[in-house]
Amino acid sequence: MAWKAAVEQGELAYLTHYWHDERFPNYKTVTKVGCSDLSKLTAWCKQFHLDPKYIHYRDRYPHFDLLGPYQYEVLKQLGLYDHIERFHIHKQQR
Repeated sequence: MAWKAAVEQGELAYLTHYWHDERFPNYKTVTKVGCSDLSKLTAWCKQFHLDPKYIHYRDRYPHFDLLGPYQYEVLKQLGLYDHIERFHIHKQQR
């Protein structure tokens, strides 16, 4: 609920959870980076050299899904070590 509230208020919000998708069998977690301020979310993508075309425009909760090595590197750069440790996210090969 806190993530949704932050996203709706135009803040960048980070939500990491366990996840399974057959298209990405090696990845077990995803971090959703959400923000209803699309210019802020787009700028965030560019800051981390991620393509904004992969933003999911879902209802009131637009977000970018981080997974794999990008997930680890971005969380590390942001100092979100609690996400890394809680979900046992490790640096992976691309």
